Amino acid sequence: MTKRKSSKSSDQWEPVPGKQYPGIRGKVVHWAEHFFEEGTLYVRVRFTDKTELCWTLRTAHVIQEADLSDWTTGNCKQLKVYVQGETDWE
Repeated sequence: MTKRKSSKSSDQWEPVPGKQYPGIRGKVVHWAEHFFEEGTLYVRVRFTDKTELCWTLRTAHVIQEADLSDWTTGNCKQLKVYVQGETDWE
């Protein structure tokens, strides 16, 4: 039995699927920081060639479900559904 050699070198870096940032590859990082300001997270990466990559991150609340119920009987009988959303994490 002979071993097959893989077509790619094992020490070669492979990017993971997702959003790529053209123009960033090969740059040398000078420094990086993050900070919060008014409910927003900023992540900054400065490069030695005096360019910067910055992410501005914010979260949001989403109504998953809204309904009208009658609780007088103690059973909380649902009368109307106004919003019924779907999520990817359930």
